[in-house]
Amino acid sequence: MASTPLLPPNAAAGNPNFDGNARATPAPPGTDMTGICFRDQLWLNTYPLDRNLVFDYFALSPFYDWTCNNETIRMRSIHPLDHSHLSKMTGIEYALSEVTEPHLFVIRKQKRDSPDKVTPMLTYYVLDGSIYQAPQLCNVFASRVGRALYHISKAFTTAASKLEKIGYVDTENESATLLAKAPKETIDLKEVKRIDHILASLQRKLPPAPPPPPFPEGYNPPKSAEGENASEAQAQLPPVDPILDQGPSKRMKF
Repeated sequence: MASTPLLPPNAAAGNPNFDGNARATPAPPGTDMTGICFRDQLWLNTYPLDRNLVFDYFALSPFYDWTCNNETIRMRSIHPLDHSHLSKMTGIEYALSEVTEPHLFVIRKQKRDSPDKVTPMLTYYVLDGSIYQAPQLCNVFASRVGRALYHISKAFTTAASKLEKIGYVDTENESATLLAKAPKETIDLKEVKRIDHILASLQRKLPPAPPPPPFPEGYNPPKSAEGENASEAQAQLPPVDPILDQGPSKRMKF
């Protein structure tokens, strides 16, 4: 398999950058490096990004742990993702979990205790040539819950401000309604009874009203319309029905 050429540990004697000894191992990367990303455009312009060379590209990033088992077999000119060799070792290693060439590569950092037992630690992904560290699940939950609480708090604040405005308007309307209802007086039943009692006592003390004077001789008062209607109604009354109006006990017997 093709891989990115590496400089040997004791390359070019006399080079001020090499003293003939193995190069110093960089410090292991931090646990939380989600705030940074890595991209080497020169490397991307030189080599194709596929499943065979993606680990060599990942090794250039600050996310790479130089003490991993992949680096050990890599120095032996073995492909760093060879599972047959990694499964025989214990310690920190990287594995390629998902691949969607050439856009997405997911690399998982894990600790191997036995050929069949591994413990996932961190996850990295290469998206269109940029390398990122995937956030941990607890951090994702904390971020989502914090964002939800922020929006809920903002919604309650907005609702409270609108309710205050509505309450202010209602107070004005209530005051205007009270002012409009102020002229209307309530009826006191005790006062009404007292006035009726005074009027009744005065009516008993006063003499009765005199009778109206008699009509002059030869004067015929006009008949009122009500009297005429009453006489016509009495003349037009239907005959009494012996069955409906008198009842069964008053029926005529033959």
